[in-house]
Formats: sequence, C-alpha cells, structure tokens
Amino acid sequence: MGLVFFYYFSRSRFFHHFIKILSHAAFILKSHFRRIDKTTDRSYNFEVFYHVWSVFYLGYTVAQKIISSHLVNGEMKPGNRVGIHIDQTLTQDATGTMAYLEFEAMGVNRIKTELSVAYIDHNTLQTGFENADDHAFIRSAAKKFGLLYSRPGNGICHQVHLERFGVPGKTLLGSDSHTPTGGGLGMLAIGAGGMDVAVAMGGGAYTIVVPKFVNIVLNGKLRPFVSAKDVILEILRILTVKGGVGKIIEYSGEGVKTLSVPQRATITNMGAELGATTSIFPSDEITLEFLKAQNREQDWTELSADQDAAYDETIELDLSKIKPSAAKPHSPDNVETVEKIGKIKIDQVLIGSCTNSSYTDLMTVAKILKGKTVSPTVSLGIAPGSKQVLTMLAQNGALADIIASGARILESACGPCIGMGQSPNSGGISLRTFNRNFEGRSGTKDAQVYLVSPETAAYSAIKGVLSDPTELDFNPTVEMPKHFLIDDNMIEKPESEKDAALLSTVKGPNIKALPKAVSVSESLRATVALKVGDNITTDHIMPAGAKILPFRSNIPKMSEFCFSQVDPEFPKRAKELGTSIIIGGQNYGQGSSREHAALVPLYLGIKAVIAKSFARMHRDNLINSGILPLEFADPEDYDKITQGDVLSLPNCKKELLAKKPITMINETNHSSITLKPSFIERDIELLVDGGLLNHTSKVRG
Repeated sequence: MGLVFFYYFSRSRFFHHFIKILSHAAFILKSHFRRIDKTTDRSYNFEVFYHVWSVFYLGYTVAQKIISSHLVNGEMKPGNRVGIHIDQTLTQDATGTMAYLEFEAMGVNRIKTELSVAYIDHNTLQTGFENADDHAFIRSAAKKFGLLYSRPGNGICHQVHLERFGVPGKTLLGSDSHTPTGGGLGMLAIGAGGMDVAVAMGGGAYTIVVPKFVNIVLNGKLRPFVSAKDVILEILRILTVKGGVGKIIEYSGEGVKTLSVPQRATITNMGAELGATTSIFPSDEITLEFLKAQNREQDWTELSADQDAAYDETIELDLSKIKPSAAKPHSPDNVETVEKIGKIKIDQVLIGSCTNSSYTDLMTVAKILKGKTVSPTVSLGIAPGSKQVLTMLAQNGALADIIASGARILESACGPCIGMGQSPNSGGISLRTFNRNFEGRSGTKDAQVYLVSPETAAYSAIKGVLSDPTELDFNPTVEMPKHFLIDDNMIEKPESEKDAALLSTVKGPNIKALPKAVSVSESLRATVALKVGDNITTDHIMPAGAKILPFRSNIPKMSEFCFSQVDPEFPKRAKELGTSIIIGGQNYGQGSSREHAALVPLYLGIKAVIAKSFARMHRDNLINSGILPLEFADPEDYDKITQGDVLSLPNCKKELLAKKPITMINETNHSSITLKPSFIERDIELLVDGGLLNHTSKVRG
C-alpha cells in the first residue's frame, strides 16, 4: 500500500513543486555558503545535495538558477519586476566618475558587495588635465570606499575581469553595456547605468524585468579561420539589433564544448548589440580549465541548464556552416559574408577591443602576420586586451612577429573602439574587430566601418582588400595556455575601513556637481525640441571620442555636444526653451550604458522622451534621472508630431500614479494622442521621488 501511495504521490503536481522547492533551496544554500567562505569546503554537502535533487528537478535554465539564488524581492515570473542581489560590480573611467559621485552622494561609507573594481581603460589619451584628474578622483574613491583599482595600462575592464575576477554562478553589474562578456564564464553579467551600479555597491538590489529566455543550440564545430566573432555576427544577422530586447540568450549544445572561454566571451560580449538583457554559457570543464590556467580553480562551480528547462524560443545553429562575415556600415546587424561583399579596398585595420583582444585572438593574428608585411595602403593597429596578454606575447616572441609585419602596437585599452584615437581618413574604409560601427563613432563622420573577426582583419591587412581568411592553407589552431602569466601588480587594494575614514576624494576643476532631478509634475506643457527616427543610439545622443570624453565628469560642458551629430543647434535650442520634449522612433537609446545620454538631457531641461519603443538600459537611465520615457499606444501617432509643436499632458502625474493611459494633446495641430501606461510600481516611485538618487536618499534616511 505504501509503495502504491508513493507511486501516485510522486506523479502528483504537489510532489513536483516539493522537489522544485528543495532543489532551489539547495542551490541557494550552495551559493550562500560559497559566498561566505570560498576558501573552505563547507559547501560540499550542499553541492552534493543540489546535484542529487537536480536529477529529479524539473527545470530551470542557467540564468533562472542564478536569478532564483539571488532573488531579493518579487516573483520570478515572465514580465515581473524582481530585485536581485549583486555580488560584483565594475566601472570604467568614462562612466566611473558619475558612479562614484553618485555613490558619494548616497552617504554610504563602504561598498557592500563581495567585490567591486574600478578600471581605467577608456579615457587614457591625455591631451589635457581632464582625464588624468578623473583618474585621480576614481583612485581616491576606490581607496576610500573599498574597491580594487585597476591602473591605466592594466587592460580593458571586461578582459581583465574575465581573467582575474569573474566567478561562475555570481551576479555582476557593470556601468558598461558590454559587461555581459562575463557570461562567457557562466556569470549573470548585466550592463547598467552608473546610478544602478552605485546603488548595488551600497547593498541595494538591482531591479530587472524577468525576461524571456532564448536557447541558441550550437551544433558542429567551426572550420579553420572561422571564429566566434563570425558566430555572433550570424546571430545578429538572424535576430537584428532589436531581436534580443527583453530576453536573456543562453547557449547550449555539443558545439559549446568546442569553444574556449575567450571565444564564448566574444559571443556574450556582442550579445549587447542584440539588445539582450545578457547572454550566458554554462560553466563546465572548459570553464574549469580556463580558471585553472588563471590559478583560480577554487572559483569554479559547475552550472548548466536542466534537461527539461523551458525556453520561450529555441534557435539551432550549425557551427560548421558559418562563414567569415562582416557587419557593414552602420549597424552591427547589417551582416553579409566576406565572400559576398567582395574584395573592396581598405584603408585601415584595427584589432582589439573587449570583443577580440584575448591571448588566443592575438596569437592567431601573429600566426597570420608572421613573415608577412602589411599592405602599404593599410594602417594596422593592434591593442592587446590586458597587460597579461601583452606580456605573454612579448615573452613568447609573437609580439616581435606582429611588430615586424608593420603593425602599430597600441596600449592595452579601449582606444579607438570608443573613438579615442586612430580615426580613419576621410571616407576611409576601416575593418575593426570591435563591437559597434555606428556612424561617426570612429571619429570620422564619413568613414565606412566594417566589423570583422581577427582572422579576417589580419589577412585583409596583408592583402590590402577585404579578404576571406579561409583562403589560407596552414593550421591556425592556438592552444589555450596551461598557465597564464599571473601578475596583479597593477591592481591596487583599498585602504582599511579605519584608515579610509580619514580620506577625502580628490576632485579636479573639471569635476562638476550632478544635475538635480525633480519629481514629475502634475501636468506638463512643453515644446518638442527635437524629433528623431528609429535606432537612435547613445552615440547619437551623447557622442564619444577624444574631443568629448574628457568632459564626462562635467555635465555643463558635455551638454554642448548633445545630439551634435544629429542637429548641432539642439543644445542651444533646448537651453532657450528651458523645458522641452524629445520625440523618437523605434529602439530609442540603443547601444552603450552611458547615463550621460540621460543626465545631459536632464541638465538641458528635457522632461520627457516620447518614442515608439526604448532600449532597456536607456529607458532605465531616463527613469533613474527623473525623465519620463513614454511610448505611443499607436506607433502611427508619431507622424502627428513635428519638431516645434507644443505638447500638453494635462494629467500626467495623476494618470501615472493610477497606471492609466496618459493623454497628450498636440496644441499645435489640435490632435489627441494616447501614451502607454508602461510603468510598474518601482518606476512610478522613482519618477515621483525625482530619480533613483533622490529615491535612495529618501529610503535611507
């Protein structure tokens, strides 16, 4: 009788949920005890318990497991807003000044995360005092508040973090859109604005909408001279720059086992270009070997999706059929095969960035360049991703082969990827192993930038025309080192909490106060200062480049460049109007996490941005800054508005609080337009309190 009862009980829905709860509890306990003391084996029994139960456990994806084990508030249901605990944070110097000014304004004395790192990798071209002053401020903030500080020259944040700090199963929040690079290690790594990172450093939860989960099943194996860059370019061709919005991309299949951690990181890095919340690979024996080589095997945790994990969408991809490809100007999803594009003449080749500057990437490049000379019509620049990579290339002779070919060696930093030097000639064609090719991002307005793999870039540099590297006839395989060079002498530790209390942050004359946000008003009446089209990027809103980036800590000065590539008169017009509105199309604010694209419009008096749809990070940054991001209920109403029209939202606060559609009147042409009630409770709280910083201060005190 007992066996019969157990048989039917085991097939019941209650038993299914009972097993699920135990499984979740085991994973949470395992993560918790590893978090308490990763130098002991106290988590061993919980890990065994977890894996025993997971045999029966009906399932979760990799990302769902990490989210559930870090859940602070909310229920993990699609479309719900949930708060998750953040284990690690990172910043870089183009966004770090704002993040630490915001952290300081919160009044928190010390970070509450397990690990936070301040990297200097973006603004390293020092043509004046501004960048150096920012670095001094960030270093002083790291010393005072308890962060590690990665000095200029130590490398690009995502490359260094992958090498030295990333931990499978952990959460990472970074003030850089390419933070999902950490997904190559099995981290839940998300890009966000500096305010969100500041709150996470202070111990606050990071709020996300529970996304859809997409499974990309990789089968087969890449052919020689076809790389991970070609994989993500193919995915961009399939899904487009809007295809990942509201989704987490997970990779599975036998093809995963053929990809190294740096290759996986290349794919997750450019998942940002899909608009995805993040991308993630499982943590497996390949992950373990990478961490062992970095002398960090103690950080490894096996992590994979359950066999019956449910996905909202599944895409199959045969790696053996992928060909060398390129993203043509001016979008990462404008992808064709190199063969189809043809042998176009090129002027410049740049190899590096957080996407393709790993040891194996540059060893492959060195193999292709060895004994060859770069075409006399081509300028080739190469930037190793970290001091570790550069030193290893120097020690094994590969750097000498690269230099002998005629390549120009750039420092281990973001450099030309963020428009910091190496701008192409007028109308020049530039092949880059970077992740973005937005118009003007290179520093040359009329340049034609193509995104390619390191293999395609190196071979094309020799030939002088865009060329398919599969034409080469030698073995390009580069073995992953058994041991990487470990030297963390360029990473500074913070002062003790006692000594830090006596320190002050160092602020040069270029560092100005944050613009102040205010609560959403009862009603809003303002002129349309600017109307733009689809796929407006944060580069359009707040350009990068060597001329502008030094003013990242000076919002008044930055405001002079806002939308300068779209309409040079916009800053002057916005200031004259005092209060105004921006109208946008689809996917407004795609691209980087830079909150300057919200803070500068705030300074210029922008009260609302009304668009057909928003990119995730920019929408969050607008709310954090106290600017209303409103969407047309009917996208065709976009055509009812012209720049210069006067718009009225007579009951915006009341309708916002009631979560009702917001009524807008175009007083110029007397049309009525309905805007979506697309805000959840937390969004409303932030807007009513005047942004995230004001809200956090209110909650704290």
